[in-house]
Amino acid sequence: MAEAARKSETGADAGYAGDIDARAAWEMLASDRTAVLIDVRSRAEWTFVGVPDLGKLGKAPLFVAWQNYAAAADGRALMVPNPEFAAAVAGAVDRGAPAIFICRSGGRSRAAAMAMTAQGFRRAYNLAGGFEGDRDGEGHRGRSGGWKAAGLPWTQE
Repeated sequence: MAEAARKSETGADAGYAGDIDARAAWEMLASDRTAVLIDVRSRAEWTFVGVPDLGKLGKAPLFVAWQNYAAAADGRALMVPNPEFAAAVAGAVDRGAPAIFICRSGGRSRAAAMAMTAQGFRRAYNLAGGFEGDRDGEGHRGRSGGWKAAGLPWTQE
């Protein structure tokens, strides 16, 4: 029973390689030269919130938005799936390499890991907690869980 719960929590039985935390992702990126971090957030998030900095590892994240902004008929901005996402990732990442997907807090990156597993990626991971993590008691992100809270390198334009 405990094993089934662990697998469910990690995603191993949910259609992708599993969830890993920010520190485990950093270690995987550091120890496996083929490992890639794929940031699936929007261009606005990359620009205004910041991005993981992999310079110390001699790497850079791959930036491919899972969703893009589009205008609704009434002028509101909507997020719609990026129809070029799978092709962009498949064109840049070896299907056998560890592919670690990151978003704001882990939802979009989980969906991306599942989608790329369906495309033949054998080691597609979700970075649980994402770049900013969950909201803390004061409603702020970046302090509880995720890349920033783990104290890993990041930069902002």
